[in-house]
Amino acid sequence: METAFLITAFATLFVVIDPPGLVPLFIALTRGMAAEQRRAMARRACLIAAVLLTLFGLAGEAILGFIGISMSAFRIAGGILLFLTALDMLFERRTTRREGQTPEPDHDPSVFPLATPLIAGPGAIASIILLIGQGGGDWTATVAVLGLTWAMILVTFLFLLASPPLERMLGRTGTIVITRLLGMLLAALSVQFVIDGVRQTGLI
Repeated sequence: METAFLITAFATLFVVIDPPGLVPLFIALTRGMAAEQRRAMARRACLIAAVLLTLFGLAGEAILGFIGISMSAFRIAGGILLFLTALDMLFERRTTRREGQTPEPDHDPSVFPLATPLIAGPGAIASIILLIGQGGGDWTATVAVLGLTWAMILVTFLFLLASPPLERMLGRTGTIVITRLLGMLLAALSVQFVIDGVRQTGLI
């Protein structure tokens, strides 16, 4: 297992899930709740997201094969999807869209919108399938990616638990700066996914 692959996988998951960017939204969605209730919401959201990402990681490529989509085609499509996500992050559309989401009265936000689509969203699902696909069916790579996924969910959970002091420390400006820096990194990673996909087709 190459160290470079593990670093790329970790960076991709961190950028796509974006734990710091979830902090303001989590605070907005759980405003007025007791500390214990907030912890329960964060725990439930992260567990559901982890299960969803694990399922797609294990069965995603099989599903693609069943409907006749090659891994190279999905890698190109996934790279384009991640690039669009990066554009949203760079131009602050992602932050604006997230902040515009509010829960309905008596609605449990741990499933929607926290678990999905904010933690286990299309970008994260595409990333999991692409990263496991890069392992070429090697179970060592699959286990490593899934382990990193669970580690990233744990990091997200810790960010959500620490959301009140983090929000005071970062402020809106700090959150925007971090989001844009992560957007730059995600843009580069998404282009690499597209290049790898095109190379697999034999066109280059």
